Amino acid sequence: MRSVAYINGRVLLESGLHSDRVVIVNGGVIESIITRDQFAPDEHDITDLAGNYLAPGFIDTQVNGGGGVLFNDSPDINGIRIIARAHRQFGTTGLLPTLISDDIEVIQNGLAAVNNAIEEGVPGVLGIHIEGPFLNNKRRGIHDASKLKKLTTDIIDKLEPAKNGRSIMTIAPESVDPGMVRQLTEKGFIVCAGHSDATYDEVSSAVQQGLRGFTHLFNAMSQLGVREPGVVGAALDHEGTWCGVIVDGHHVSAASLRIAYRCKGPQKLLLVTDAMPLVGSDVSDFHLLGKQITVQDGVCVDANGTLAGAALDMASAVRNMMETTACTLSEATAMASTSPAAFLGLQNRTGAIKVGMQADFVILDEQLNAVETIIGGQQIWSAINGHFEAP
Repeated sequence: MRSVAYINGRVLLESGLHSDRVVIVNGGVIESIITRDQFAPDEHDITDLAGNYLAPGFIDTQVNGGGGVLFNDSPDINGIRIIARAHRQFGTTGLLPTLISDDIEVIQNGLAAVNNAIEEGVPGVLGIHIEGPFLNNKRRGIHDASKLKKLTTDIIDKLEPAKNGRSIMTIAPESVDPGMVRQLTEKGFIVCAGHSDATYDEVSSAVQQGLRGFTHLFNAMSQLGVREPGVVGAALDHEGTWCGVIVDGHHVSAASLRIAYRCKGPQKLLLVTDAMPLVGSDVSDFHLLGKQITVQDGVCVDANGTLAGAALDMASAVRNMMETTACTLSEATAMASTSPAAFLGLQNRTGAIKVGMQADFVILDEQLNAVETIIGGQQIWSAINGHFEAP
């Protein structure tokens, strides 16, 4: 198989945006990045970008559903296939299907499904995000109170991280016994704080034990106070931690988003969708663990008006981030690609356009809409021809 050369595009490299670069892909890996005057057309197959942007594919660490499917309702490989397929049309080349608080058996089924999906090579599946049920009832949000439970050593023994992927577990640090965060991290889980009413000191203790990030910053957590900084204050203050943020114009105010951006920077902020089944589908409402969820002015809410995930895709999150913070395209795509890869410990494999990295790309048009998605050098979706691989 001949190598493929991506030409005539604006390429987003770690050094910034370049209009004179040619990216050569061979065997699903970026073989070289050269200038136009170094390029020999006869040696490669050609993909003409026609002035579009070539960006690293987006990595979404919090995906509840898509394509009409909620992962909690279909914690199996077929559900994962549908969800991953739905998000590819928005430039997502890597994702973690996410389980909202549920029974331990559902979590075990979800873990088994992710293992199967990775083993069978479902494109883009990087692992799983277990969001609850070890949360604080006061900050549960849309999570079902009857599903919340206390984390025990028996449960830790029952749950094994994804074999060949990454496994995030969101917990409320104040709701688990001392030392349990360390037990989870030593077992291989990436631990995040979320749906938590913890104090700054409680979060700081968890960070010392290995807590690595914060799930949907500002939402469902204790806020920054004058004498008690809370979870938000701890997230903004601890420089080594990452923060996921839902940039849909509804979950977080513009001012709060700009503050977070100035505190954490593009290296430690992660754009996440918190996407629900309606993303990539014609679904306008759905059920979440028995609750009817509707979309009102682009917001997913239950009958009481409680936020229930988001109707957001990654390409929209990138555009929204740029509009709200005035960050550059390079910085916005870093928050959608490079930073999530680093958070997951995959920075040597994906998340940037660099020699030796997997060829995971999104091609964006002038309006920053995804027009083509490539995983491992294979075109799997285009705005013209739709999906290429079997569902």
